Amino acid sequence: MKLTILIPTYNNAHTVCDVVRRSAAVWPDVIVVNDGSTDDTLARLQALSKEVSFQMVSYADNRGKGGALKAGFLYARAHGCTHVLTLDADGQHFPEDAPLLIEASRRQPDALIVGSRGFDDENMPGGSVFANKFSNFWFTVQTLRRIPDTQTGFRLYPLNGIGGLRILTARYEAELELLVFTAWRGTPIVPVPVRVYYPSPEERVTHFRPTLDFLRITCLNTILCFLAILYGGPRMLLHKLFSL
Repeated sequence: MKLTILIPTYNNAHTVCDVVRRSAAVWPDVIVVNDGSTDDTLARLQALSKEVSFQMVSYADNRGKGGALKAGFLYARAHGCTHVLTLDADGQHFPEDAPLLIEASRRQPDALIVGSRGFDDENMPGGSVFANKFSNFWFTVQTLRRIPDTQTGFRLYPLNGIGGLRILTARYEAELELLVFTAWRGTPIVPVPVRVYYPSPEERVTHFRPTLDFLRITCLNTILCFLAILYGGPRMLLHKLFSL
């Protein structure tokens, strides 16, 4: 297994360097994708590169999280990586929990390992709780599988086991799409409990646009339900029959 940590970032100037530094302390191979940041994220990363070893993919136009993940996956694959561990640049995830996902992947190298957050933190936005329950429900409808956290960005992907990369949507809904297409391929999905940090509302930085992004997710779920009937369901059935 050749693994890299992938950190997509967009305007996370105040947190990304700490996340990169802590990630590099637990794993030596780190890729940062600067997704067209307009603040001083890029300048801070360039300064950090003089003291911390990591690779960077950077482009001027903001492509959204889906675009950043795709750029990172392709870069990792081109450099011989077989697995990619993703985490967010906003400080929500604890890089120190990465070994939990890595150990689970070593036990099941063909599985997608999902870092499942707890939802009892007093600072967790109510909208995030609702969005995750909404997403979990539709994921079960579309794949006949149940996992506790379908919206986490803390995941360890086997690059040969993920599906949907060619048609990956651009923004937040991309992670749901990746999860669904990967399930349709018959790839095992293994949840692993991880810690999560939610800053107080006045400190929180988010690029999630509640109305527009929720609408995009709803549209994606509608499309995925149709695809589940026409493509996903038959593929899962064939996979099950041929694996007996």
